[in-house]
Amino acid sequence: MYKSRARSGQTQAVRTPAKADKPQATFAAALALHRAGRLTEAIALYKRVLLIRPDLPEPHNNLGAALASVGRLDEAVAAYRRGIELNANNAETHANLGHSLRDLGMYEASEQSFRRAILVAPNNVEAHSGLGTVLMDLGRPAEAEASFRRAIVLKPDYAGAYNNLGLALKEAGRLEESRRALEQAIRLAPGNASYYDNLGAVRPFVAGDPYVAALDALAANATSLAVKDRMHLHFARAKAREDTGRPQDAFRELLAGNALKRQQIEYDETATLARMDRTRQVFTPDFVAARKDAGIASSIPVFIVGMPRSGSTLIEQILASHPDVHGAGELNLFEQTTDAVGKRLTGARSFPDTVAAMSEEDFRTVGALYVEKLVQRAPDARRITDKMPANFIFAGLIHLALPNAAIIHAVRDPIDTCVSCFSTHFTRGQPQTYDLAELGRYYRYYRNLMRHWRDVLPPGRIIDVRYEELVADLEGVVRRIVAHCGLEWNARCLDFHRTERTIRTASAVQVRRPIYQSSVGRGRKYEAFLGPLLAALEPGVGCGASPELIGEQPTSLVRN
Repeated sequence: MYKSRARSGQTQAVRTPAKADKPQATFAAALALHRAGRLTEAIALYKRVLLIRPDLPEPHNNLGAALASVGRLDEAVAAYRRGIELNANNAETHANLGHSLRDLGMYEASEQSFRRAILVAPNNVEAHSGLGTVLMDLGRPAEAEASFRRAIVLKPDYAGAYNNLGLALKEAGRLEESRRALEQAIRLAPGNASYYDNLGAVRPFVAGDPYVAALDALAANATSLAVKDRMHLHFARAKAREDTGRPQDAFRELLAGNALKRQQIEYDETATLARMDRTRQVFTPDFVAARKDAGIASSIPVFIVGMPRSGSTLIEQILASHPDVHGAGELNLFEQTTDAVGKRLTGARSFPDTVAAMSEEDFRTVGALYVEKLVQRAPDARRITDKMPANFIFAGLIHLALPNAAIIHAVRDPIDTCVSCFSTHFTRGQPQTYDLAELGRYYRYYRNLMRHWRDVLPPGRIIDVRYEELVADLEGVVRRIVAHCGLEWNARCLDFHRTERTIRTASAVQVRRPIYQSSVGRGRKYEAFLGPLLAALEPGVGCGASPELIGEQPTSLVRN
C-alpha cells in the first residue's frame, strides 16, 4: 500500500507491500485527488479502499486527514482511532489524531495523543511541534516554546517548527524574535506561502520589499501550488497590497483566497442559522422568568461575546491589565459543558433543545462544571475572562446558569466587522466568513439574536461596548467596563498595551499598541466590492451604518 503525510498538505507516496492490486490502485487514485485538493472525491475513494481492506491502517489515517481538511472532525477522529487500533506504533496517526482533537477543543486528549506519538517515535519532529501547539492552547507557553525548540534541535532545517515558534513568540508579544523565527522559516522553505502570511502579521510589507517580490514570483507559478498554499498566497498578497497602498488589488486577492477556502470547507448555513432562530424560540420571556433562580452564584466568569474582529481582544486585554483579572482567551468550555450536560438528558438532542429539557439542577450543574474548569486557569483570580465570541448564542443559558457572571457584548460597525472577518484567514473555525453573502446573512441572524437577548434578559444584564466609542473615549468606556465587572477602578487598564500576556487571536499585535482609530471606517474603501454583503445584511445598509443597524477570531498556531 501507500502511506501519505496528508495532514501537512504535502502528500508523499511510499510503496510498501500490498495483498491486492485493486485497493492499491484505488488508494493511489485517492492520494492523487487528495493532492489536487479534491477532498470529497478523495474521501469517497479512501472509503472504497476500506470496504475492500478494512484491516489496512494507512487508508484510515489518510481518510482522517481528508475529513479533517473539510471540517468533519468527529469523523476524522474516528478514522484515526481505527487506524491506531490496527497499528498503535504509527506516530504519524497519533499526531494527526492530536491535531483533530485540538481542533475540537479537546486539548487534554490532544496533548496525550502527541505524547503517545513521541513515545512511539521520540525524534518525531512533527509530534514535538504539534505538542507545542496544544500546549499553547492549554496556557503553558514556556513548555510550548520548549517543544518547538526541541523540534528545531532534532531537525535544524525544519521550517514548520520555526513557523510555529514565530507564532508563539508573536502571541507572547516578543515581536522581534517572532519576526526572526518566521524569516528563518521562509529561508528554509521559500515556497511555503503560509509563512509569508504569518510574517505579514508581525511586520508590514513595504515598497520594494523582497518578500513582496517573492510572493509575486510564487503567484507566477501558482498553478503548481497545492490548494492550501494558493489560499495562503492570496491572503499574504492581500496584506502586501494593503500595506503598500493598493486596496482595490488587495480586495481582489481576498476574493480569490476566500473563494478557494470556501471550496475546501463544509459549512451548513441552513443548520447554523436555524440554530440561532431556534434559540430565540426556546428562550421566551416566560421561559427565562420561570428559571430565574436556577444556577450558581459565582461572579468569577466574565464573558466577552460578539462577532469575530469586533474588538473583543481589545476589551479582554484592557480587563486583563487589572490586577484582579485573568484573561483566559477564547475557550470552548461553555459549549463543551453544555453538551456534556445535554448528553445526560433522555431524549434531548442538542442546544438549544437540550435547555428545554433541563431541570434546575441541570442549570446548576452547567454553571458549576464551567466554573470548576475555568478556575483551573487562574485559581487566585477574582475574575476570569472568556472571550469566545460565539458564546453570544449561549447568552440566555449563561444568564440562567451563572446569574452573577458579567456579559460584555463587543460591537463594531457591521461593514468594518465583516470586512475584517473576510480579510482574516482563520486557522480554525469561522466557516461563515469566507463568502460575503453567507457572512452577511450570519451577521443578520446574530444581530437578531442579540436584539432578542436585550428584550428577554433583565435590563443591563449585557452591556454593549462599541469599538468606535472605546477608541474615541478610552477612559470613559473602560470605567464602564470595569464597573460592570464589579471591580474597583485601576488605571493600569488604560495602559493595556504594556500588559505582558499570551494573546491567541488575530489581534495579538494590534492590542500591544496604544489606542488608535485608523480601523474605524475601514470598510468604506472596499464598498464597490461589497454588493453581496450589503444585500445580505439588510436593504439600505452601507458603510458607516447607524447604531440602530449595528447588531451588536485565530490567529492560532498552524500545524505543518
